[in-house]
Amino acid sequence: MSGFDLYDTTLRDGAQQEGLHLSVDDKLAVARLLDQLGVGFIEGGWPGANPKDTEFFRRARTELVLGSARLAAFGSTRRAGVRACDDPQVAALLEAQTPVVTLVGKSHVRHVTDALRTSPAENLAMVADTVAHLVAHGRTVYLDAEHFFDGYEADPAYAVEVVRVAAEAGAEAVVLCDTNGGMLPHDIERVVSATAQRTGVRLGIHCHNDTGCAVANSIAAVRAGATHVQGTVNGYGERTGNADLIAVTTNLQLKLGMPLVSDGQLAATVHVSHAVSEITNLPPFERAPYVGASAFAHKAGLHASALRVDPDLYQHIDPALVGNEMRTLVSDMAGRASIELKGRELGYDLAGRPELLARVLRRVKELEGAGWTFEAADASFDLLLHEEVQGRPAALFELESWRVRTDAEGSASALSEATLELRVEGRRQVAVGEGNGPVNALDHALRQALTPAYPRLVELELIDFRVRILDADHGTDATTRVLIDTTDGERTWTTVGVGPNIVHASWIALVDSFTFGMLRCPSRAEPVAHAAVAR
Repeated sequence: MSGFDLYDTTLRDGAQQEGLHLSVDDKLAVARLLDQLGVGFIEGGWPGANPKDTEFFRRARTELVLGSARLAAFGSTRRAGVRACDDPQVAALLEAQTPVVTLVGKSHVRHVTDALRTSPAENLAMVADTVAHLVAHGRTVYLDAEHFFDGYEADPAYAVEVVRVAAEAGAEAVVLCDTNGGMLPHDIERVVSATAQRTGVRLGIHCHNDTGCAVANSIAAVRAGATHVQGTVNGYGERTGNADLIAVTTNLQLKLGMPLVSDGQLAATVHVSHAVSEITNLPPFERAPYVGASAFAHKAGLHASALRVDPDLYQHIDPALVGNEMRTLVSDMAGRASIELKGRELGYDLAGRPELLARVLRRVKELEGAGWTFEAADASFDLLLHEEVQGRPAALFELESWRVRTDAEGSASALSEATLELRVEGRRQVAVGEGNGPVNALDHALRQALTPAYPRLVELELIDFRVRILDADHGTDATTRVLIDTTDGERTWTTVGVGPNIVHASWIALVDSFTFGMLRCPSRAEPVAHAAVAR
């Protein structure tokens, strides 16, 4: 959309999130993903503030090829009492050689006097001099008016004067920052509207999420006339985060009809969100709007009945627009419609088979009553359906027995050893595996036993392992639920196991994980025998 900016600051403001650490290679990878998302500007960091950001801009000049986004460097206005042309920090912004520079300047008079320890007049000069200097060197300049909304409430005339001075010096737009994140949408709309009317300057918005309103505040600012929106992918940022630029963009485009990105870029939203999560090593938030795994997941039987008739009855958009998909959750709340929909999702046509649906539903409710859950374990439910449809379970082997022992001498680390006795393709095998724990040892032993018959099993990798104690009041005698996430490099699936102890539950989930990988991943498929797996 001409005249409207989507400005991403994941690599700078988002990187300030607690526990988020990005290498230069990580930042380059994230920048390429952001370009796929269709943002107009990517703020890469603060050159000169730290070696990593300086190195990023140096490498970006030769290694970062962007399709439509423009790279921005971030920095502050010149120091008090120093000319912009003599300030080393301002020089570092020019040395970054980005087409865009975003400056942060004070717009709250108390911050000027108490934090900068200078006069309001000198602060205005700092803003004007720095903007003009960078514009004179051919840069597009944005000014982030820090603490603008709090400053406006304290001294509206001064806050507005900062906006006016920056624009007169050549700033492309002045971005009003809710730096403390304490504003509500009606206040944002009021202040942005008033500032636009008093100055006639092009305005932007930068919101933090301390009230949980960052996305709503950003949209309120746009409704009030802002034509530049800043945010971060997945809402990353210090404290409670920044405005999630993904949610802001999709809401503006799909709800307010603003054509900000192409249909293809919009459809890449889930991919980009999750890919950035992988790089940051922060698990995707399952209930995130639009991109979360639960964003279009339906559990109650009443919903499922309506969804079977028309998915739009319980979904505010077609999830495919953002690259997501509808999911039906199977639980003790499920009805036959839920089972039928979930079966369709997994590739089973259960329509017109009431007896099969009733049998599956009865089995699900019995298992859920015993502590099982299939909401997050589609792979295990797939295997359950396969067994009911085929009349026999899918299995890679016939089990005779398994056992695990763990030994430790003195203060040395414990070592576990697992022994399996089983039949694979009719041949009896005994396999022994060692590991740093019982589950790791079982994993090694099972791979050793099965890989000769299923060589592509080596491509499966366990990437997450979660344990839930179901009846903690029973102490060490409590029932345990285990969820295992596995990937083959192309897709990821989750299996569940429930047992009287963590090892037993893990064994069930582990076997399901390998069985599903061989059964349902065509590029990895090997012949799957049908024999009961002793659980």
